[in-house]
Amino acid sequence: MKLAADDACAATAASPVRVHWTRHLTRALVSRGRGTHLTILIYHRVHAAADPMSPEEVDARTFDWQVRCLCEYFHILPLDEAVEKLGRRALPQGAVSITFDDGYRDNCEVALPVLRRHGASATFFVATDFLGGGIMFNDVVIESLRRTASSRLDLSELGYGTYDLADTAARRAAVRSILPALKREPWRERARKAFRLAQIAAVQPPADLMLTPEQVRALHRSGMTIGAHTVHHPILASMDDSEASVEIDSSKRALEAITGEEVTLFAYPNGRPDVDYLARHVAMAKASGFSAAASTAPGIASETTDIYQLPRFMPWDRSPRAFVARLVRNSFNKNVLHAGHAL
Repeated sequence: MKLAADDACAATAASPVRVHWTRHLTRALVSRGRGTHLTILIYHRVHAAADPMSPEEVDARTFDWQVRCLCEYFHILPLDEAVEKLGRRALPQGAVSITFDDGYRDNCEVALPVLRRHGASATFFVATDFLGGGIMFNDVVIESLRRTASSRLDLSELGYGTYDLADTAARRAAVRSILPALKREPWRERARKAFRLAQIAAVQPPADLMLTPEQVRALHRSGMTIGAHTVHHPILASMDDSEASVEIDSSKRALEAITGEEVTLFAYPNGRPDVDYLARHVAMAKASGFSAAASTAPGIASETTDIYQLPRFMPWDRSPRAFVARLVRNSFNKNVLHAGHAL
């Protein structure tokens, strides 16, 4: 896969001196300090080709050059190893970990070959209820609005009004309108409304979007790390404590049964501190035996970061230069959750 000659991560015919100094400057910026900073990236899906309904998600080509950039300028580590080294102040400079949330089938079919081609590692946080034919509520909505033959959809009975669906842009706008409200619902009601939406749209949601248990094992056998992401992907802060504890603990046990090894990492669904999870859920993750947990608070992890609230961010940029530049800027972001932080 050939990138443009002025792309930051390409092997190009550009001036060797210019390429040398570009690399030198970038590596100097990301290698500052004493090896006590960790950048953690979040991905969800890696589509085989660009998906007009989900332009925020990467495709195989984009993911390939992103991983190439990470290998070129940074030091990729498995998240569990990175956290252990962070605690000992022994991280290599420019340390980065790659993570995936939810457990999509394309993580194994599309992302894994790219990772293996570059010799890179990643952690896959899996919501266990959807394995082997399930579908997440957001995908029920996306696929229903993508596939419906209707050009106008009345969702008033669900509290979402009426939507014109004349083109892809209109269908994407409907998704952006519906999902923020739907995701805040208790998970059972959320699922009911999503599948009712599919009925109204006269669409049968697909059953092949999520990993199978065998694919989870394949990721594990390939040297990737498997982490837990609850059972039903609920907003933990909206649940009573007994249900939340079961969600956290049961996902760990289910994945251990699949992989045959201890699962030591956890990611909070949606992941915003004080909003999607609270201090008591951090305590539950510790009590379940996880050694670290990931949030979606932006920033970097340092030696003072609470390892049960690791910050992560999504790599939005669609050019190698912008991608590397954002990673460099992020390495200066001190917005971290420190050990002892009161939610």
